[in-house]
This record gives sequence, structure tokens and C-alpha cells, in this order.
Amino acid sequence: MFRKSAFLFAAALMLAPLVAQAQDAKPNDAQIAHIAYTAGALDIAAGKQAIAKTSNPKVKSFAEEMVRDHQAVNDKALALVKKLNVTPADNPTSQALTKAAEAKRAELDKLSGAAFDRAYIENEVAYHKTVNGALKDTLIPDSQNAELKALLQQGLTLFTAHQMHAEEIAKSMAK
Repeated sequence: MFRKSAFLFAAALMLAPLVAQAQDAKPNDAQIAHIAYTAGALDIAAGKQAIAKTSNPKVKSFAEEMVRDHQAVNDKALALVKKLNVTPADNPTSQALTKAAEAKRAELDKLSGAAFDRAYIENEVAYHKTVNGALKDTLIPDSQNAELKALLQQGLTLFTAHQMHAEEIAKSMAK
């Protein structure tokens, strides 16, 4: 059941960039900034939910890492858009990400204990796979500003490490 919901969430996220691409052919930098910021903010919210619900030290430590790291990247993103005088533009991809994350948070809120921990970590694996794929395949290649592209590439490096960390925790929970 948890794998199915994580898969559905990941599938929704993978389809989201296609919505923006279908409307605008390619997202512009203002849309890319909004998508990246939104993805980070959603993982911060998921991390805060996990911190409040888990008693598993590995899960709590991971969730604290997600909040800290995604907040740091989002702070850099805000500073960059301010410097560039760019207003991030809401778009169908950001809206789809938000809608899917809200549904996932509601689903996770109904769980507790080990069931919550497994579902949260499995979702983090799926979420990071999807976000990393979007960064690599769409957001980085489509960004026009060199500073934005560099920040997205830094994010991809960090978020790839997050994905590997989540995968390690998921393996240890399966034992």
C-alpha cells in the first residue's frame, strides 16, 4: 500500500513538468525558480511533519537534515531572485506539486509509528528521484540564467545525496 502511494505521488510529480512544458514549450527562469522553491518548501513541510510524528532517531535525523538543507537552498534561491530582480512565477507544475504534497501529507498524518516512518522514508526516496530527474532533465537544461543554473546544479548534487541517504534508511527499515 505504501509503495503504491509513493509510486502514485512520484508519478504525479513526473507528469507535472510535462504540464508546464505543454503550455509554454519550456518553462522560463521565473517559472523554474518557482518550481524549485516550491519543491524545497514542500520537502521542508514534510520534514517538519516527520519531526513532529516520529520517534525513530534515524528518521528524525533525516527529517531535520531535509528541513535544514532545503531551507538553506531556498534561502539562496530567494537571495538570487532578489539580486536578479526576478519574480518567481506560479505555474501549473508548482500547483501540481503542491496539490500532490498536500494529499501525501494528509495520508501520512493518518499514520503513526513504524508505518509512518516507512511511508515517510519511501515517499522521500520517490520525491527525491522525481525532483532530481526534473532538475537534470528539465529545470537545469531549460534555465537561461547562469547563476540560476549553477544554483540548480548545486541543489541536484545535494538532493542526490538526500536520495541516497533516504534509500539507505529505507533498506535498514526493510531488514
